[in-house]
Amino acid sequence: MKAVTSVLIAIVATLVAGAPPTLKGQAASGTAAPPSRSAALGAGATAKPAWPPAGPTPRSPDGKPDLSGNWEPNAIRQNVDMVGTGVEVPFEPWAEKLYKERKANISKDDPEARCLPPGVPRMSTTPYPFRIVQTPALTVIVYEGGAHVWRQIFTDGRPHSQDPNPSWLGESIGHWEGETFVVDTIGLNGKTWIDESGLPTTDALHVIERFRRIDLGHLEIEHTVDDPKAYTRPWKFTTHPVMLRGELIEYICQENNRDVEHLVGK
Repeated sequence: MKAVTSVLIAIVATLVAGAPPTLKGQAASGTAAPPSRSAALGAGATAKPAWPPAGPTPRSPDGKPDLSGNWEPNAIRQNVDMVGTGVEVPFEPWAEKLYKERKANISKDDPEARCLPPGVPRMSTTPYPFRIVQTPALTVIVYEGGAHVWRQIFTDGRPHSQDPNPSWLGESIGHWEGETFVVDTIGLNGKTWIDESGLPTTDALHVIERFRRIDLGHLEIEHTVDDPKAYTRPWKFTTHPVMLRGELIEYICQENNRDVEHLVGK
């Protein structure tokens, strides 16, 4: 028995002697702290996130910032509860009453929950990635989720239609103001909610989006909501999409949808 014990002691001593400094310290005290962040990185080193990637803003052949790429919205809190994020929403009385009713019944009638398009501006906050394809005359945004739809933003100099056919995503015309891509959208049908909590819209909704590519891995989109039937003045919120690591995939909201039967509210 003494011989076995001696052998075990020798093995442990050998392992500890050949172990990294951290393990040696743990063997000695049992409570040694892991190496500090600065020690692990090296003296004077600064940690850099692996994603999104760093780098300058890409540019198209005409010198404008190139918004093209796959993006994740990075705006789930705004999608769920815009007011809860600190945005001041100037309701008309009827709109505030409806908003409170929708919150009270746990948003059971949210169109997005029934696979209908989230609309503009909610397409920017719905938690599914999107791809921007920028060309001189047309910018297209393809959305993975939110009913798997797309937007056409015309940049060929055409004006808005005199009487656009009301739709979920409206009619979008774009132009550049310096480094900012400005998208003007009208012709919305008033059936969408601006967030899950129930911010209402009407057929008078007019949305201005201002896209800026901050650098290689970051976008900024400022949204101005102007709906004079629902709100006493225009109001704004801003999202900060980041580059998606990967590609968009097929997503069919209507397929095997078992949630609707449970959306009974209160």
